[in-house]
Amino acid sequence: MPRITAPTVAEHRAAQQRALLDAAKTLLAKTGEAPSMAEVAALAGLARPSAYQYYKSRTDLLNALVLDVFPRWARRVEDAMAAEELPADRILAYVMTNITLVAEGEHAVGSALAAVAPGEELDTQSNRMHQALLDPLVGALTEMGSADPASTAELINAIVHSGTRLLESGKTLQDVHELVRELLGPFVREHGGKSRAGAR
Repeated sequence: MPRITAPTVAEHRAAQQRALLDAAKTLLAKTGEAPSMAEVAALAGLARPSAYQYYKSRTDLLNALVLDVFPRWARRVEDAMAAEELPADRILAYVMTNITLVAEGEHAVGSALAAVAPGEELDTQSNRMHQALLDPLVGALTEMGSADPASTAELINAIVHSGTRLLESGKTLQDVHELVRELLGPFVREHGGKSRAGAR
């Protein structure tokens, strides 16, 4: 049995699972391919047999990573939006935070997971995340008086996708954020916002 390095067995198990998930995420972002259990265990500082005490297989580990990565992305965006009082500033925070998460590598992990993770779990979590992101965005647009919040939300998401492509082409996060402010600033100010909302 592995040596317990936390106050309780449950905390030790949670810490080891976290280490394995972080290692898998790092390897996935780096290579774009599903890592082996041996590779994940080595990066996490565990023996390969120990890794199987926490995840039965590579598929089990990938499913756990899907359950970890997507909800955390949604929470980051939701928290950034909730920190802004005005709906226009919440919309800017939505765009800025999504682009920041892309720059931090979360998008690469999500894309890699889409290629290698089992389909059903990935699809379920992807749909949940999309809805979790869309609801507060549509809500902010509705509060602002948008005539068609759902369609406007799609246009706003297109800005996020364009920002992603700019990052992938070599633009810095600061460059992309400045472009977003230049584009959305007049819209935000027109609707009472300060256009200073940002990623958190």
